Amino acid sequence: MTQTTDLRGVVPERGARNGPGGATLGLLLLGQFMAILDVNIVNVALPTMRADLHASGAGLQLIVAGYTITYAVLLITGARLGDIAGHRRMYHTGLAAFTVLSLACGLAPSTWPLVGFRFLQGAGAALMTPQVMSMIQRGFTGPARARALGLYSAVIAGGVVVGQAAGGLLVSADLFGAGWRTVFLVNVPIGAALLVAGPRLLRRDEHSRGGDLDLPGLLTLSPAVLLFVVPLILGHELGWPLWGWVSLAASAAFLAAFVAVERRVAARGGRPLVSPRVLRAPGLLPACGAIMLAPGSWGSFLFTTTLHLQGDLKMSPLESGLAFIPCVAAFALVGLNWQRLPARWHRRVIPAGFAIAAAGYLCVGPLAGGGVAYELLTAVIGFGLGVMSIIMTVGLEHVPAADAADASGLMLTLMQISQVIGIATIGTLFLTAAESSGSTRHAEYGTGWALGAVALAGTVFTVILARRREGVRDT
Repeated sequence: MTQTTDLRGVVPERGARNGPGGATLGLLLLGQFMAILDVNIVNVALPTMRADLHASGAGLQLIVAGYTITYAVLLITGARLGDIAGHRRMYHTGLAAFTVLSLACGLAPSTWPLVGFRFLQGAGAALMTPQVMSMIQRGFTGPARARALGLYSAVIAGGVVVGQAAGGLLVSADLFGAGWRTVFLVNVPIGAALLVAGPRLLRRDEHSRGGDLDLPGLLTLSPAVLLFVVPLILGHELGWPLWGWVSLAASAAFLAAFVAVERRVAARGGRPLVSPRVLRAPGLLPACGAIMLAPGSWGSFLFTTTLHLQGDLKMSPLESGLAFIPCVAAFALVGLNWQRLPARWHRRVIPAGFAIAAAGYLCVGPLAGGGVAYELLTAVIGFGLGVMSIIMTVGLEHVPAADAADASGLMLTLMQISQVIGIATIGTLFLTAAESSGSTRHAEYGTGWALGAVALAGTVFTVILARRREGVRDT
């Protein structure tokens, strides 16, 4: 197993439980939570935005999607900047930008300034959030790191659900008559508090790796991600226009160019954005495959279930957000307690979790009438997908600390893109079925089968990951 170092460059003693304290971890995770929250908190405020700003349909789409686009495009670049200039410095820089731009969004006078601020806010989040996983990976060791990654996964999963509920609560409360603006302004006092506490709690960047940004890689990867994400986000609402298919084809061309560029950079002794050395870390590739499928099914499940709860089941946005509490609680239960299981069980837990989630998804249609059984079903799905934290721990455990930023940027980007793909594909399947039948309950049947197929496909990667981990531990 590859040894990892802490932020001071010291290799921890075997079995040590050293690492930053709970306050430091809380500060990091709260920043991550705000960034995830802002992906979904805007959704329930859209009707009041339309009325107040007289926004067009395209404007509303870009208010939601602009944040996600820049967030997904710039994550790997944000991770590399943290490695070059220092993770603490980049965390604070991204947090400051995110906080100021949240204020700008909340004070935006009309639609298009708000759209522009949302794009920039996503860039601030992309600079801040990769540093969270990098500092966890580099600053925590052993069981402390596994627990920190479990909390990290719970924050990512819970932030999506809390965004739905918090958005409904804030808009309904209409604090100080601010209406929809509160969904952005709520970030300002939290961000300011984190900026004050950060210098006291986060370790100084004593050793940055330096090097360059790999501009050729950046100039090919960014358009590849951008051209891929934009049509998936906007395609359904715009009727899948021709330019969207052209954009997807162009994305594939840029991706091929990126691979060629990265090989050339590595051959010359440079440091590519996605290093072959990182990809060769035992377990990372199958972990990335599982990470592409788990958040994709999770994100599309939350998306389609929210529409069903507010559709045939007639729940309010706040009620539908609160309905996911059993699901998120079960997710956190697994993510925070899997280490209590006997060590010989760990490699079996991951594929078992995907199998449980797949079985739960197959019951989505038959139990879509609501009630206690439906709530318990969401808990079963959350329980199964709680293994996402184990996937991240196992996938990163053999990555050297020096490569933590590259690995974290890659995994975060894959997680973000997988959710976009899941919502674009399974979400479109749900919307099409609901529109044709006039019933979201009817649409849940096909959606459940599709989600089950995704989870079953994920078991393939998780079995490979479990065997790869066991093989490395036996050597």
